[in-house]
Amino acid sequence: MNAGKTLFAQLLDFLPWKTFSRIVKRHQGDRGVRTLGCLDLFRILTFAQLTYRESLRDIEVCLSAQAGKLYHMGLTQAPARSTMADALSNRDWKIYFEFAQRLIVRARALYACDLLDVDLSQTVYALDSTTIDLCLSVFEWAPFRSTKAAIKLHTLLDLRGNIPTFIHISDGKMHDVNVLDLLLPEPGAYYVMDRGYLDFERLYHLHEAGSFFVTRAKSNLKAERRYSHPVDRATGLICDQTVILSGFYSHKGFPVPLRRIKYIDPKTHKRLVFLTNQFGLPALSIADLYRCRWQVELFFKWIKQHLRIKQFYGTSQNAVKTQVWCAVSVYVLVAIVKKELQLKASLYTLLQILSVTVFEKTSLQQALTGIEDSAETYKSNNQLNLFEI
Repeated sequence: MNAGKTLFAQLLDFLPWKTFSRIVKRHQGDRGVRTLGCLDLFRILTFAQLTYRESLRDIEVCLSAQAGKLYHMGLTQAPARSTMADALSNRDWKIYFEFAQRLIVRARALYACDLLDVDLSQTVYALDSTTIDLCLSVFEWAPFRSTKAAIKLHTLLDLRGNIPTFIHISDGKMHDVNVLDLLLPEPGAYYVMDRGYLDFERLYHLHEAGSFFVTRAKSNLKAERRYSHPVDRATGLICDQTVILSGFYSHKGFPVPLRRIKYIDPKTHKRLVFLTNQFGLPALSIADLYRCRWQVELFFKWIKQHLRIKQFYGTSQNAVKTQVWCAVSVYVLVAIVKKELQLKASLYTLLQILSVTVFEKTSLQQALTGIEDSAETYKSNNQLNLFEI
């Protein structure tokens, strides 16, 4: 069925192109465009992500070297870098944002039955952000400090499949806690986050929406104990308490009881204090839930290492957001292919294979099956510890 098709063309067959066309039409993305429309730009950026191209010149040279195979990408010739730069600046980034959202919905459905480290049937999200440093003189629209610019990727990660369900791209000055105002709380879902998101008024909105949160308390937390539940100290638990916030503003923001759990991590012997509005789970499960938050840190590390989001092909805000959303689409696309073809290899291994075989004419299933994950079996001695963040 795939005879004569390159791996790149087979990979793109998993994408809903009719949906993409409807999005482009709704945004009038190709209005007045003579060369390199929205679809062609997406294909080129997908190629750049898969093959680790570092600049527009790099993309131009590599596509020119494969001129005889460009028809598999839907291109008649390799575009000039000035053409690509113009497209990055003028093709609306919202088109690629909406398309990525469609892929995310599809991927989440595929991974919905995956098991978590904690025995829960509800959705569990990890919320965090990562900062990408930029040059202030080039990226003036993204101020961070007096001498440099930066953007932040505020990410809500579905821990089933590690699929990013929400990403907000802001300048470096936006505080993490403000992203809670942009979320649409899902009743019954769990939101796991660090102390940077500890704002009781905003957390109360999650509580009122029927959502659960797990976070860590700050050292200056003022709270009155109302009841202590029995715990097994052999598990590392110190106490499991029902508390009422006693600070004036904190109590005004969150006027109902909270659950406070004190825990000593058996490996690091660090004392941790968790806050949650979930009273039904065992106390040890709350600590395990917070440990799952490490997955979002690994996600940031992974995409920074294996996708092109630290070096940008354009300097405008539209170009940066377009590139980020195309990178997210590639990540989710590979996750979809992994699940639908029932591949055992990791996303890292799949991307490494595709990076050197995109123009090979062989079956995608055959090329990606039977690969051992030896590249990710080691553990670095410099691995960060979850509870040291």
